[in-house]
Amino acid sequence: MSETQTAPVNKNEVLKQNDPTLSGALATTLADTALDHFSADDEQFMKFHGIYQQDDRDLRKTGKKYMMMIRGRIPGGVMTAPQWITFDDLATQYGNNTLRVTTRQSIQFHGVLKSGLRALIKKINESLLSTLAACGDVNRNVTASPTPAYTKAREQVYADSVRVMEALAPQTPSYHSIWIEGVQLKLDEPANKDFVDPLYGRTYLPRKFKVSFVIPPVNDMDIFTNDLGFIAVVENDQLIGYNLAVGGGLGRSHNNVQTYPRIADVVGFFRPEHLIDVAKAVLTIHRDFGDRTNRKHARLKYVVEERGVVWMTAEINRRTNNVLSGVRRYEFTSTGDLYGWHRAVDGKMFLTLFVETGRIKDVTGHAQKTALRQVAEKFPGVEFRLSGNQNVILANIPDSDRAGITALLASHGVKVDQQASVLHAASMACPSMPTCGLGLAESERMLPALIDRIEKLGGELGLGGEEIIIRSTGCPNGCARPYMAEIAFVGKAPGRYQLWLGGNAAGTRLNRVFKETVKDPEIEAELRPLFARWKNERVATERFGDFCSRVILPEAQAAAAAAAAANPAPAPSTS
Repeated sequence: MSETQTAPVNKNEVLKQNDPTLSGALATTLADTALDHFSADDEQFMKFHGIYQQDDRDLRKTGKKYMMMIRGRIPGGVMTAPQWITFDDLATQYGNNTLRVTTRQSIQFHGVLKSGLRALIKKINESLLSTLAACGDVNRNVTASPTPAYTKAREQVYADSVRVMEALAPQTPSYHSIWIEGVQLKLDEPANKDFVDPLYGRTYLPRKFKVSFVIPPVNDMDIFTNDLGFIAVVENDQLIGYNLAVGGGLGRSHNNVQTYPRIADVVGFFRPEHLIDVAKAVLTIHRDFGDRTNRKHARLKYVVEERGVVWMTAEINRRTNNVLSGVRRYEFTSTGDLYGWHRAVDGKMFLTLFVETGRIKDVTGHAQKTALRQVAEKFPGVEFRLSGNQNVILANIPDSDRAGITALLASHGVKVDQQASVLHAASMACPSMPTCGLGLAESERMLPALIDRIEKLGGELGLGGEEIIIRSTGCPNGCARPYMAEIAFVGKAPGRYQLWLGGNAAGTRLNRVFKETVKDPEIEAELRPLFARWKNERVATERFGDFCSRVILPEAQAAAAAAAAANPAPAPSTS
């Protein structure tokens, strides 16, 4: 709790204070076959175990059909072929027969009923992965650049991401008790009654905490959107240290100016041997100074914004015995993945496969789920890597297996060349409807068709083939990182979206609201004049986001200021 905090803590803080084991009544409810869902209090504990309780919103007219979303904790997004087979089996047996690749290099299962919940999580643990801390007020899945084409230092960066994940993992005994042993933790036993997590304390963090590693010049992790970011500094294929970025985060709420997206500040450089000390320092600053009264104001980004970067840097140095030195030079040029076949720096091949909105499934003519399952079965040495752009990378492939994998994929309608148009390949969406309880508008089910419409518009204007980073979310929480996109659609209500413009290809600039509400059928009419101006007024090969940042948004801001000056708000009444 912040040293200046005086307001009462929020309900979540009370729950954690009263049960720091995070066990709630989860095991008891699991054992009760008459119940199809968990209590509201237990919903909060479930998140720490990697579970969100949801319902199918398409069926609400006939009553709530409860189901669970389970998220794996997969550091760096790296899975073995046997682990992939396990996840594929679980999606078929307990979920909705799809695997949802997340923007944080994880896999989500959707549509899991309470009756299958423990079996699913137990099997994930038996595969040597976990769901613990994939959600909740703790450090979440640690992400790291997955593409092996640029430098041999990637292996060390990945290893460091695993080290940080292990160092920041909560130590509660309830996870093993509930999901492996299947018994309710007894809180009256001394070991449980007095349990306090050695890192997080009794009440853990005020809100979630996200950590990522990235290797310039590719910013495929959108590093500046994280609470804690490590920017690798590499010389001659050797990792010499990290530039430290702190205070990023995208979540906000509509009509609440006290909430806003923020990109992280780069505050210094440190050597690899200090990695864990730095990670713990930043996390514990969030623990000690984050807002525990208002969860909408509880992210680390608000601590950094309000206390200042100078204060934050000094506090990190105080907790690490002054390990930070001046920032080393770095540059980002892109955020995208390398699609298709490429050669890794170790000489082996890797293949990046486009996954539309991250949803791996079988549809007529494109059985991607079955194809990937068969790759795992027939080529057991293949390593599966999940990208931060919701795609799948097949790595560690010898030349002798390339033709066989290509043929296997083709037999299921999965291409390795020209997999998607440039707009589809640069797009992302959150799930939203019908599973997410926070969704205000469609996202995953809406975006592919909208991309087709935008492509048609671009073709009509002579802009076919131009890449634009387009992202959508069903609410303002920002799960698909919309506030970094060149164009973003942020749901406000069914069929209605905020339109954001002006992010850049390097992932170093936030976009801004261009229009508060756009109805879905009116999107082309809204974009047409912007695209026409971009075509006619841009400088050389200037991207759409850069043109909007340079021309469209300043004009819109000036027009809004002029309108406000012409129509000042009435003075407050003195009566």
